[in-house]
Amino acid sequence: MKEISRIVDVFEQIDFTQRKAALATVVWVEGSSYRRPGARMLITDDGRWEGAISGGCLEGDALRKARQVMLDGQPIVVTYDTMDDGANSFGVGLGCNGIIDVLIEPIDPTSSENPVTLLKEFTSKRDVRALATVLKSDNEGLTPGNRFLLTEAAEPLPDWLADDMQDVFQVGKPLTKTYWVNSGTVEIFIERIDPGIELIIFGAGYDVIPVAKLARELGWQVTVTDDCIAHLSPKRFPVATCVLYSDRDVVIDKLTITNRTAAVLMSHNFNYDRAVLQALLATETPYIGMLGPGKRFEKMQAEFEKDGLTFSEVQLARVHAPIGLDLGAETPDEIALSIVAEIKAFFAKGRGGFLKHKPGPIHERLSGNVPNHSRASETIDAGAAN
Repeated sequence: MKEISRIVDVFEQIDFTQRKAALATVVWVEGSSYRRPGARMLITDDGRWEGAISGGCLEGDALRKARQVMLDGQPIVVTYDTMDDGANSFGVGLGCNGIIDVLIEPIDPTSSENPVTLLKEFTSKRDVRALATVLKSDNEGLTPGNRFLLTEAAEPLPDWLADDMQDVFQVGKPLTKTYWVNSGTVEIFIERIDPGIELIIFGAGYDVIPVAKLARELGWQVTVTDDCIAHLSPKRFPVATCVLYSDRDVVIDKLTITNRTAAVLMSHNFNYDRAVLQALLATETPYIGMLGPGKRFEKMQAEFEKDGLTFSEVQLARVHAPIGLDLGAETPDEIALSIVAEIKAFFAKGRGGFLKHKPGPIHERLSGNVPNHSRASETIDAGAAN
């Protein structure tokens, strides 16, 4: 989300009376790569770029290819083969051995359908959406760069594409696939774009500051709320998306809870946290974290029972107490890293362990059939591009 927002910001600063621009998007990965499908880079004809499609080794060649795309006005798919480390230093620079397809397309700022305009709409609405992009086509009705969009509003889609877009929308795993449409083949990249995690921190003590800073660095939306207005000075939380003063008994009514919401209780006030937790358990908040020892949460549960409040095991299982990954954290900054890392692992369905102990590849392989590189894309030997 942060990278997309930066691309949109830079795009709006470009003087298109003087400059041309193109957008590079990773659309396929076979083997390993530093960036995954959906990574983007905005390029201008004066050699500047925002975003990244690799660990730094592909950008230079992508810039050269983008200049040609800007002149021709036609999108291309470039294939970078970094499989042979012995033949070049390219794969070493990426830290991987893989084949990477990159779509490079010109940007027409006057067109309402240019790719950055679609990204701008996404940053404004902050909704979950599936985006399908035509990479190659032998079909007269579809050309590279054409797009189909699916949001919760359920826009109409072609029958041959609807099921796959729904699958990507629900599961989130990108797909590159070739379809047979009206006596022609169409290769399409489908991705889900998420607005990112929405972090709500209850409490505004000094140890909340590094949590808010780190979360915003990742591009998350951050709301800090407390019932003590003295703690909510804007100078303490200049990076926060929202600073909210509210009584503990009604604060939930002033917040929007979604399936991307992480609620973190950090007030150090037992009665405050208990009241907020009681309200949160009655919502669909997927992640609830609480600072402090596990016995603190146990005491709250005992008081709930004493007051005749009953919560199911499923509801209570959403509470992470104590919050955070076991990093050996001691300082507020280290604790913030532990908290943010656990929240990221939760929403990404990561295990949070050492990658050296993970069998198989770091990332799941991209689904779909393998692109036909020999037909319509330009294949670049990694050594030639380095």
